[in-house]
Amino acid sequence: MFNSQHPDPADLPTTGQLLRATAIAAVSAGAILVTVILPSEYAIDPTGIGRTLGLTQMGEIKMQLAEEAAADAAMDTSANQEVTAAPASASTEQPAPATDGDTRSDVTTITLAPGEGAEIKVTMADGARTDFDWSVEGGHVNYDIHADAPGISYHGYGKGRESTGENGTLVAAFDGNHGWFWRNRSGGTVTVTLRTDGAYTELKRVV
Repeated sequence: MFNSQHPDPADLPTTGQLLRATAIAAVSAGAILVTVILPSEYAIDPTGIGRTLGLTQMGEIKMQLAEEAAADAAMDTSANQEVTAAPASASTEQPAPATDGDTRSDVTTITLAPGEGAEIKVTMADGARTDFDWSVEGGHVNYDIHADAPGISYHGYGKGRESTGENGTLVAAFDGNHGWFWRNRSGGTVTVTLRTDGAYTELKRVV
C-alpha cells in the first residue's frame, strides 16, 4: 500500500532558504579552494593564509618535484634520441695529448637554495680530459654529468642522487660543452665547490 500522506508545506524549505543554503555552500567551497587546495596543490596563495598554515610550502615542494620529474624525463628522452650520434663508449677513447698551454685550473663555488639547480660546463675538444673534484657542504644534491654540441642535445656520462661529492676524470666524447648539473634536494641551503684541472678552454655557468 502506498503512503498517500504528503509532507506539510510548512515543513518544506522556502525558495529563499534554498538559495541561501546554496550560496553558503558555494562560499564555503570557494574559501576551501582559495585557502587550502590552491596553496597545498599548486603553491597559489592569494590570501597568505596558506603560507601561515604551511600549506603553500607543501605546494611549492610538489611543484618542484613535478618540474624535476618532467626535466628528468625530457633529459632521458634526449639521451635516447642522441645515443646513435654520441655513443657512451666514445668517452673511453684514448685522449688527445695536451700541452701545458692547453691546460687550466679553476675553483668554482655555487650556493643553492632548497630545490634550486645549477650547471657548470667546460669547453673541450674530442678526447681531451679534465680532472674534477666537487663536494657539497650543508646537505646533498642530485647530479647529472653530461655534454652537448651542435647537433647533439644531450650525451650522458653519469648521474646520481643524494650525493655529497664526486671526483674523477671527464674525457670528452666529442668537441663541445661538458659538465655537471646539480639540484639541491636537501632541506636547507647547500654550497657546492667544484675543482677542475685539465685541457679545457672555457668554464661557464649555464643555469
